[in-house]
Amino acid sequence: MEKYLLLWEFDWTKIPVDPKERRVGFDMLMEVIKQDIEKGILKDWGVFVGKSHGYSVVQGTEREVIKTSQRYTPFIYSAAHPIASITHAGEVIKALTK
Repeated sequence: MEKYLLLWEFDWTKIPVDPKERRVGFDMLMEVIKQDIEKGILKDWGVFVGKSHGYSVVQGTEREVIKTSQRYTPFIYSAAHPIASITHAGEVIKALTK
């Protein structure tokens, strides 16, 4: 299966200002992230320290990646970047010399 690096960012216009309300929303977000990790679609997730954006590594088909990223919309927007494994990169390099 293909892997994608998703660089994501919070849409602060959708995040509550009140810290108690924000906590409820972030707790719900963490549960969705844990569910996606348990399903095996989300391989890694992190937030850049002191920032309002971060990354996810997602494994699956294009359709699964789109479906997964849509679970976080409209609170989080992401840009997907396909990742080539070391094996795929090596195959490309070998193909250059044929």
